[in-house]
Amino acid sequence: MSDIREARRVVAIAGRDLRTLRGMVADIDAFPDEAFGFFAQQAIEKALKAWLALAEGRYPLTHDLEDLFGRVQAGGRTVPERFLNLTDMVDFAVQYRYSAFEDEGGLDRELLCGLVADLVAHVEELVRQGGAQQ
Repeated sequence: MSDIREARRVVAIAGRDLRTLRGMVADIDAFPDEAFGFFAQQAIEKALKAWLALAEGRYPLTHDLEDLFGRVQAGGRTVPERFLNLTDMVDFAVQYRYSAFEDEGGLDRELLCGLVADLVAHVEELVRQGGAQQ
């Protein structure tokens, strides 16, 4: 059973995390990749939880993005393929909060922010529609 109120609440929080993420895109010196990645992961996680609240009325208390995407898909819902690589951001939920992210190229902040924005917008639209197109 759908929980539209919870879906609205959680997708609004995802939107707040996305606004924070957008503010961090260009300022690499002030916001290291670990902080940027954390807010990206949080926005993704909350968008998926909103989708699950909308579709099923509940969601697990987990940071595991692969599990969340899997639960969305298990309900017969279609996740646009471009979002599936966002599961790679799961390590920013915990691991990189306590250790350095070491990737020579760093995060492609603009690309990642765009994908996260698209996911949040996708879920916001589902919530606006009341779940009719879940």
